[in-house]
Amino acid sequence: MKLVANNLIFEDCKKSCGDIKSLSELKGNSILVTGGTGFVGKWISEIINYINKTGDYNIKLYLLARDIVKFQRQVPHLADLPFISLIEQDAGNIHQLPIDINYIIHAAGSPDNREHVSQPLKIIESFYKGTSAVLEAATRLPNLKKIIHISSHKVYGKNEFEKSINESFSGKIENNKLDSIYAESKRIAESLCLVYRNNFRLPIVTLRPFAFIGPYQDLDKPWAINNFIRDAILGVPIRILGNGLSVRSYLYGSDMGYWIIKSLLEGEAGEVYNIGSAEAISLNNLAKKINNSLDSNNEILNKSSKDVYTDLSVIVPDNSKIIKHLRVSQNFNLDDSISRTIVWNKFKK
Repeated sequence: MKLVANNLIFEDCKKSCGDIKSLSELKGNSILVTGGTGFVGKWISEIINYINKTGDYNIKLYLLARDIVKFQRQVPHLADLPFISLIEQDAGNIHQLPIDINYIIHAAGSPDNREHVSQPLKIIESFYKGTSAVLEAATRLPNLKKIIHISSHKVYGKNEFEKSINESFSGKIENNKLDSIYAESKRIAESLCLVYRNNFRLPIVTLRPFAFIGPYQDLDKPWAINNFIRDAILGVPIRILGNGLSVRSYLYGSDMGYWIIKSLLEGEAGEVYNIGSAEAISLNNLAKKINNSLDSNNEILNKSSKDVYTDLSVIVPDNSKIIKHLRVSQNFNLDDSISRTIVWNKFKK
């Protein structure tokens, strides 16, 4: 059964990567991914696995994370690949990196808002120490070509009126709430990147991710689409927190992974790029779409107070800049993304 799930991912990578000749500059190079065992790291591993098998590119991948054993248990087909080296370490404790590293994708840090509220000091410290340690170690790499810093759309603040958010957008910032800790920590990390790019001439590109969907996302994570899919698969009512009018968009995992890899080659140092889908949908319509994907008639319940009911947010990127500059495209629409996520979750065990 798990072989079916792995084959599905390989086909996803094939569709997202298209013609891999555009990645020929990566041949024989080494890439480090911090937070390498998370959603981003797993998809980067899958994309590089596809590229190496298809094009014989001989790309080496270092995955740095705090819990390597969990990664080995969850995805042994990746952990056992000969071109992947696992480094068990907290990003904040990095002093020296393997000397042969050419590219860094700094993706360490959890986007789970439950951790942001319950451990705010730890979140601030981890993003500050982790980013500064990685950048400091990067200054000593003799053959470094590019650093990709994975930030967050949260740095933009709240959007209630714009249909989409471009890279120069500045929204409402709520500084007196604990759930703003993550956004503030990401702003600190971006400021560190600015300083190291200015003072040490490090070639840093910043990506601001929006929402993603696909294999390797835990359906119990506190994000609407994950919970909707989980409830639909279990055959229980789909619960929407709020009035369901908030608008989101979702980029499939293999497209995300390929866009990040392309940013290593095409991203311009000093630039910021949104990474996400422009296909907007309300949470109410999202729940209905997931129901339709499973041909089910699960009840859809809205749970909201009067305060929440008047709250509306639009979190959808203007992704025209990354599509134009990096020459990428969205290969999976939302219907495809939902259906493939459901299939993978059914066959992953």
